[in-house]
Amino acid sequence: RRQRHIYVAIWFYIATFVTIAVLHIFNNLELPVSAFKSYSVYAGVQDAMVQWWYGHNAVGFFLTAAFLGMMYYFVPKQAGRPVYSYRLSIVHFWALGFLYMWAGPHHLHWTALPDWVSTLGATFSIMLLLPSWGGMINGIMTLSGAWDKLRTDPIMRFMIVALSFYGMSTFEGPMMALKDVNALSHYTDWTIGHVHSGTLGWVAMITFGSMYHMIPRLWDTQLYSKKLITVHFWLATIGILLYIVSMWISGIMQGLMWRAYDDFGNLQYSFVESVAAAHPFYVMRAIGGVVFLSGMIVMVYNCAMTISRGKAAVGDMHIASAQGSAA
Repeated sequence: RRQRHIYVAIWFYIATFVTIAVLHIFNNLELPVSAFKSYSVYAGVQDAMVQWWYGHNAVGFFLTAAFLGMMYYFVPKQAGRPVYSYRLSIVHFWALGFLYMWAGPHHLHWTALPDWVSTLGATFSIMLLLPSWGGMINGIMTLSGAWDKLRTDPIMRFMIVALSFYGMSTFEGPMMALKDVNALSHYTDWTIGHVHSGTLGWVAMITFGSMYHMIPRLWDTQLYSKKLITVHFWLATIGILLYIVSMWISGIMQGLMWRAYDDFGNLQYSFVESVAAAHPFYVMRAIGGVVFLSGMIVMVYNCAMTISRGKAAVGDMHIASAQGSAA
């Protein structure tokens, strides 16, 4: 069929499929030397450059673009309102697609990679702040005029908190790409906190909200329990905060300990001492992970009960239809 217009969410999905395929193919180019052995066509610093071109864009076009497609579809659906600015969503798509491709070198500051390459990557990372925050504002402002839904609709809370984490992590990322900040944060748990604010706060929360929206409609029924959705929301939010805050504190502490010198110019702390100092924060992270996981268990139970109720209702409809036909 001929479709004159494709909604922007589909654009993000198409970009995900095409880009991930291109990334995977070029990152894995190899020269075979025997039936069971081959070597990468890249070597040395070029190999590192290609690896981070792949690695950063895998985040950008899988854990970002695909879930932005979910956001642009499910947030307006759940809010019962059109997207705040469709033009802004198109600008968001093209700007994100162009800028994200070149941000990978910021992972290789202070390495053998030429300085101008990592600086260029950091420059593109800073520019990424504009389309990222444009998309976040577009999603949140879709709720404009219907803010009362946040009091009554726990699914909407998942989506708005997800957008908030998206904004936070896409601000934190460009800041960590700055060389002075990167000198402190690189190789530390701060990076772990940053990654999980995106994967748990953004990716997981928008997925939860989208699934809660979609499952009752797929099985033509009502959600089993809205109270359990609220319980899941708070468990997930508290778990994420415990996880990422502990990693932020641990990471900054590690960075400061690793660069501390005594009066004689020697390193003040050994690596083992920094690991021991981080132990309480690893315990805090584990607690946060358990809390987050318990929320997912609540979700699985709620969705399973919703699906079973939907199957029972559909079965009753089929029986009634068959009896009516027989009569």
